[in-house]
Amino acid sequence: MCGRYAASRKPEDLAGVFEVEKWEPEETLAPDYNVAPTKEVYAVLERPVKGAEDRSPVRQLRTLKWGLVPSWSKTPEGAARLINARAETVHEKPSYRRAFAERRCLLPADGYYEWVTGTQERELEVEGRKKRPRKQPYFVTPADGSVLALAGLYEFWRDRTLPDDHPSAWWVTCSVITTEAETGPLGVAPAEGPRSLADIHPRMPLMLTPDRWDAWLDPSRTGGEELRELLSPPPEGLMRAYPVTTAVSNVRNNGPELLEELPAPEEQTLF
Repeated sequence: MCGRYAASRKPEDLAGVFEVEKWEPEETLAPDYNVAPTKEVYAVLERPVKGAEDRSPVRQLRTLKWGLVPSWSKTPEGAARLINARAETVHEKPSYRRAFAERRCLLPADGYYEWVTGTQERELEVEGRKKRPRKQPYFVTPADGSVLALAGLYEFWRDRTLPDDHPSAWWVTCSVITTEAETGPLGVAPAEGPRSLADIHPRMPLMLTPDRWDAWLDPSRTGGEELRELLSPPPEGLMRAYPVTTAVSNVRNNGPELLEELPAPEEQTLF
């Protein structure tokens, strides 16, 4: 799954990387080194500009809320549970299939966090009580330092309890598509610890390489099989993973120090 990531790049930099034609400075987000569900995140998408006479799709950088609320949902309460959509079933699940056909986006990230339990998987006996080892977080990021473009979906939801002119009448939310984690070697592997992404977690967010961006964002592409072909995992060896501080486990911690590479996994202290 993907439940936490980092996104610290400036919007003007993202606009250049993704060839964005429109973004609103008032939607600028602060660098976030601990992006969690329900937070506002950047998304690249293509759709007509609201209120414009020309209804041709325009590539935009927008801010969306992470945690998809289906358009037919009566309330937004389940958003925190719909942060990930499985690539294998996204085309058929009621919560995602319309968005998959019509509303696809890219979610720019520096990389994502995933937690792996240490070598002591079993419960340990400590002072007469059974304890489990603390999970070690790893940061997974492109080995060449480029932007990580996560395949995503977005959806509109209308809050019927509010009048049409209320600024919060419409919610625009998103979800990250995930796939099976790569079993091949990492582009840069840590000195000790996992040698592949699958060693960290059985699933990973789906990274789309630049050659797939245009096709993925093109709203005129609605064919299921054509789109599903874009969901194949990227070539192996593009990513690196390294251990980071367990401080990232607390969503209240946020700063560039969370991305600092540790020389080795932290001592497996118990909780």
